[in-house]
This record gives sequence, structure tokens and C-alpha cells, in this order.
Amino acid sequence: MKAEIKLFAYLVPFFVLLTGIYYWATLTAEHGVEWVGVVGLALTGALCMFIAGYLKLTASKLDERPEDKLEGEIAEQAGGYGFFSPHSWWPLWLALSAAILFMAVAVGWWLFAIAAPFAALAVVGWTFEYFVGEKAV
Repeated sequence: MKAEIKLFAYLVPFFVLLTGIYYWATLTAEHGVEWVGVVGLALTGALCMFIAGYLKLTASKLDERPEDKLEGEIAEQAGGYGFFSPHSWWPLWLALSAAILFMAVAVGWWLFAIAAPFAALAVVGWTFEYFVGEKAV
């Protein structure tokens, strides 16, 4: 996790500096300071700091990963990555209903009301796919 920690830790001073530059640039404008951008950049820097801190705390509790070692080998990372459903149709239905849900925000809420039950059904179907029927474990 060393690379991830460094990535977010290096972004903190960047956003702090950028917040100062943005504040100064909008201060000299005729309408005064544009606070939305200043607050947004400051919060982005704070978020990067929180993520770097979280990753540092998590890394202290875990063993060192092969990619963090200078002498790490690719074979050390080998192993199972979990179970992935090979023949499931539920992700397709979930993606279609999610696309309609997102489109409904632009088109109208009536479409959202129609698509929401289909999205809920797809989530429940995908979650419980291996608990019922011929594929039950």
C-alpha cells in the first residue's frame, strides 16, 4: 500500500496550494471570492488526507504486499481472487435498469418510478442467485 499512501499524501499539498492560488485568483476578480471553488478544493485536499491516513492505518495492520517489496516476485501474488458468476444474467438486467434510472433523472421522475422496482428486483435476484433454484449451494 506504500504507493497508494504516497499518491494521496502527495495530493494533499497540491490541493492546499491550488486552494490558495484559486482564492487569490478569484479575490482579484471584480465579483470577489468565489467560495464554492475554494471550499471544494479545500475539501478535496482534506479527503486526500483522510484517505492517506486510512490507508496508512490499514497498512500497519496488514502484512506487506509483494508489490511493496523491492525483491517481490509476481508468483507471490498468485492465488484465488474470489468467486465470479460465469453464467449470470442478473448483471445485464441491473445495468439496464440502472441506465433507465439515471436517464429518468433527466427525462422525468415518472420513469424513475417505473424503473426502480426493476432495479430492486435485479439486485435481489443477483444477491440470492445461488441460494435458490438449480444453482443453490
